[in-house]
Amino acid sequence: MTGEYFDSAIEWLRGYGPNVLAAFVIFVVGWAAAKIVRGFLRRALSRANFDETLSVFLSRLAYILSLAFVVVVTIQKLGVDTTSFAAVMAAGGLAIGLALQGSLSNFASGVMLIALRPFKVGDFVEVGGVSGSVAAIAVFATELLTGDNKKILIPNSAIASGTITNYSAKDTRRLDLVVGVGYDADLRQARKVLENILANEQRILETPAPLVAVSNLGESSVDFVVRPWVKAGDFWPVKFDLNERIKLRLDDEGINIPFPQRDIHVHQVGESKLAS
Repeated sequence: MTGEYFDSAIEWLRGYGPNVLAAFVIFVVGWAAAKIVRGFLRRALSRANFDETLSVFLSRLAYILSLAFVVVVTIQKLGVDTTSFAAVMAAGGLAIGLALQGSLSNFASGVMLIALRPFKVGDFVEVGGVSGSVAAIAVFATELLTGDNKKILIPNSAIASGTITNYSAKDTRRLDLVVGVGYDADLRQARKVLENILANEQRILETPAPLVAVSNLGESSVDFVVRPWVKAGDFWPVKFDLNERIKLRLDDEGINIPFPQRDIHVHQVGESKLAS
């Protein structure tokens, strides 16, 4: 009985041994080649200044596709019909694609965001109705940190299909303030006070020159627009400081800042009318 098993094994090795050995060699060599392709693509993308996240993703994708090709060739070398195998894989891929349609949309949007770079990590943006600093950009979602340190994950498809406002894209930004003064105020004096406040603020840029102008004659006030330019990082500190300084200086100069008021008139009904 042992001799029959031994003879069968020898016969199997004679018939299939070369193919098994060849398949093993193909798999080992193909696996090594796939790793070489991954490393080469990673280095090439890095030299081309591609985004790190996209470089890692593309190199891994190339590795997976190369390894899948090696597996198919290896199976074919073993004598397995790969036609039915490919059909099953295609059907499975279609089913998975339909089931993960939303995820694939986020994936495609993530690749576009990484490749086109409408924003980068560290930028302050407004996307998907949320404002915050970009903490991470992945292929499926983007992570934002809000001003009060909340972590928000936004699907990339919602970002790519909506409006993207990048407040950090440019080095400078313009402040838009509206200051209302009473109709009894001296406009020349009010303008001089506002211009003096801007001139004494060192964080305001000289070019483009700041603007102070009358923009509207409202129902209860004459409105000035105050539009200085600042560095993007100074936007909020300068805005807060100017609001405070303008109010204090106008008070010191005796210039009134109107605010909405409502007069209430109380009519007393006579006793004769109540009696009737």
